[in-house]
Amino acid sequence: MTKPSETLDALNAMPANSFVAAVEKTFERAPWVAEAVSGGRPYGTVAALHEAMMRTVRQAPVDKILAFINEHPELGSRVKRAELTGHSQAEQGGLGLDRLSADEFERFSRLNAAYRQKFGFPFIICVRRHTRDSILRQFERRLSNDAETERAAALTEIGLITRLRLVDAVDGPGKPATTGRLSTHVLDTVSGRPAPGVKIALHEIGASARGLLKETITNADGRTDAPLISGEPLRIGTYELSFHIGAYFAGLKHAQSADPPFLDVVPIRFSIAEPEGHYHVPLLATPWNYTTYRGS
Repeated sequence: MTKPSETLDALNAMPANSFVAAVEKTFERAPWVAEAVSGGRPYGTVAALHEAMMRTVRQAPVDKILAFINEHPELGSRVKRAELTGHSQAEQGGLGLDRLSADEFERFSRLNAAYRQKFGFPFIICVRRHTRDSILRQFERRLSNDAETERAAALTEIGLITRLRLVDAVDGPGKPATTGRLSTHVLDTVSGRPAPGVKIALHEIGASARGLLKETITNADGRTDAPLISGEPLRIGTYELSFHIGAYFAGLKHAQSADPPFLDVVPIRFSIAEPEGHYHVPLLATPWNYTTYRGS
């Protein structure tokens, strides 16, 4: 996450043109949103500023809303980078949507064409809150909506996109929640103590592949020195934690472990549905069995 470039206090005190210049890019090619809320200052919280900006969009005439939605780029399209705003480049690039394989590009192209033919505007989703698989599921599900429902869905997603952009750009009180946290710990239930030195790997599980996100080792408290993911939204999707407990128990002097161990690498596959939530996925293990749960 980049350091915010402005404070809310500074925004509240700026001349109108400076205020517009500072926040207009949070809404895709729509300086009229910032212009409309400039006169409502001072805003007591970052959330209040964002709510005012979204209220301006929602209260605009339908033709203006549709024109605004149409300023957003299609997902996974091979438009020239110069035609994308800096925010859109970073958001799509962060998920690899600018580097799709031929098969992936064909699927996105097919869905984009079907969606635009039905609704007359591009499919909008907050990319930073989703994995590719999740986006494709939402794409196909939302194609069954009627036009009014889908226009409302697009505005909801724009609210999520711009909330993230504004929080990245502005520091101040009352920031809306935009980040989640994934953490773990390992407990040796034979000794009733935390298990240090356990290697852990976190993978994202996709429909056709798995990608390594992080490797780490538990500390003396059986935890990792830092959360597995933090400071950003947790992308909606499926994940797997692999705990190398065979090596841990083999290294204990009095552990009753077999050779080779009965449990070597324990995989815990789980899904994330709340990008701003806290998912704590611990492992409680012996050489012969294990349990897990969603903790806090």
